[in-house]
Amino acid sequence: MSVAFLSLAAVAVECKPAAASDLVTFAPHRAVYDLSLGDATAGSGVTGIAGRMVYELKGSPCDGYTQNMRFVTVMSNQDGAETVSDLRNSSWEEADAKKLRFSSMQYQNDELADSSQGDALRTKGATPVVGVDLVKPAKKSLSLPTDIYFPMQHASTLVQAAKSGVKMFTANLYDGSEKGEKYYLTNTIIGKKFETSSQAPIGTFKGADRLAQIESWPMTISYFDAGKDHEDQTPAYELSFRYFENGVTSDLKIDYGEFSIKGELKELTFLPAETCPAAGSSR
Repeated sequence: MSVAFLSLAAVAVECKPAAASDLVTFAPHRAVYDLSLGDATAGSGVTGIAGRMVYELKGSPCDGYTQNMRFVTVMSNQDGAETVSDLRNSSWEEADAKKLRFSSMQYQNDELADSSQGDALRTKGATPVVGVDLVKPAKKSLSLPTDIYFPMQHASTLVQAAKSGVKMFTANLYDGSEKGEKYYLTNTIIGKKFETSSQAPIGTFKGADRLAQIESWPMTISYFDAGKDHEDQTPAYELSFRYFENGVTSDLKIDYGEFSIKGELKELTFLPAETCPAAGSSR
């Protein structure tokens, strides 16, 4: 077991968010993915999937990051019936992972099927607390484990882990999904770093040339129901991708067990970067 893994394990236990200066700097960007059916078992009932995902990241390690995503699929079954699913997520996370503001809406065939909205706040003191105040689907307050990770905090830690040679990282992750009341135990497997050179194949999508010199790793995140021994259970789903240290992802695959969805990066647009103010300057 490496020293880096021990260090990250301590972070997971104590959950002390890093200072803004220690966080990974992600590149604001907009990525467009074409979605299609990957594998499907005979019993899944799924015969086809088509759709698109648009993901947008804005912000900086000093002011925090805003994520917006829209994930639309048309799923066909063996009877020829189609179901249109439209997931819309938006979140803002403070740079040092003290606060997460989230909003999510799920539509099925143009009808609202699920929604969540609220804030999660991490407090310090003798007894640290991670509290959630939900507005939707109903007003409610709840507490999360103190070792919880928010999405951008988790993403930053994964990049740091990969750069340190860590091959596996486990963390409790909360993003406000599942009506805002659920978090997942995640287990991330980090593969061997891809070669970085102007000749390294990245893809033919628009903006691919900007990634040629950016370090990247293959990663697979398994999501388990929290509170159970994940060694004895099947993950709720697995997310595989190529992860660049600037926050861009490609080669997506979402595996739900009976079927999987592939996401091919088709267009990448880098947005204007936000710079942090110089030390001692007024804002």
